[in-house]
Amino acid sequence: MEKTSKSPVKSILTIVISLAFAGFFLWLALKGLDFKVIQKSLSKANYLWVLLASVFGLLAYWFRAIRWNLMLEPMGHRISSSNALWSISFGYLMNLTIPRSGEVARATALYGVEKVPVDKSFGTIILERVVDLVCMLGFLGLTFLFKYEAILSFFKNSGINIPTKMLIIVLLLVIGSILFFIFRKKLVHVPFVGKVVSFIDGIFEGLTSIFKLKEKGKFILYTLGIWICYYFAAYLVCFALPETSNFTFADGFFIIVVGTLGMIIPASGGIGAYNLAMKYGFMALFISLGKSADFGGEMGLTYSFISLPLQIVIMLVMGLISIPMLAKARNNAVSDKEFEN
Repeated sequence: MEKTSKSPVKSILTIVISLAFAGFFLWLALKGLDFKVIQKSLSKANYLWVLLASVFGLLAYWFRAIRWNLMLEPMGHRISSSNALWSISFGYLMNLTIPRSGEVARATALYGVEKVPVDKSFGTIILERVVDLVCMLGFLGLTFLFKYEAILSFFKNSGINIPTKMLIIVLLLVIGSILFFIFRKKLVHVPFVGKVVSFIDGIFEGLTSIFKLKEKGKFILYTLGIWICYYFAAYLVCFALPETSNFTFADGFFIIVVGTLGMIIPASGGIGAYNLAMKYGFMALFISLGKSADFGGEMGLTYSFISLPLQIVIMLVMGLISIPMLAKARNNAVSDKEFEN
């Protein structure tokens, strides 16, 4: 596959728009905020819980790397788990600069060290997102079951209408897929379009790799491991703050759903959008517990000022380490090839 160079102007514009999103949502989150309450809560926080949460955050990286290997194996690619880990880390690092660019960066990084075609690995990454969506819907179901009033209040106050938006997206994807597979044989002979069709075929092969998995049990276990780690990485931070240290497991379901919804918005590193989501989320949660909504909003922001930097630090550290590790792996691959010749 030929590499395409991205316009610097387009990249800069994307970053500027992303930062604008972050700034706007951060302004909304901080509007009318009493910083003294947050400073007092942060000064009393027990950061040992944050350190423990970071362990689960890092463990999720490793589970995702091992699972990626399982997904690529049906296509004849047995990759190094360490190369998978550093490719994933590099992708997350790129997401901090240009939102949603990490998926392509991750597939490209893996090609550099393992020579897995970008279209096929990208297909497995899309499959991961589908599996993540299913897991997210599972947590949403648990939240509706145990925190019904809180989640309804959150959707109402934040203006989110998930069912309608999801139905429209799914409908468009289904129609587009049907049209593509009806006309794909004709399109493959059209110049340039044929390359696009071939690329999409590679993505489709990656997507369908889940049906050819040799170890489906391990795939399910690693998937559960990833989301259990995400859960504890989010939930354990609650114990760092005295005001939220009595939150239950069910409250943890609510927090991970709200946090994930906040991270969906294309703002740099989730900044602003995640903070605002947590502000609204904790307001709804505190109301359901018979407590002050304003105080809940302050605690939500306090929580976000611990949880979000934790996520960003992990992405930065792992991403920066991945750069020399991937470079070393590429050099080793070139040396091995030269030795064979």
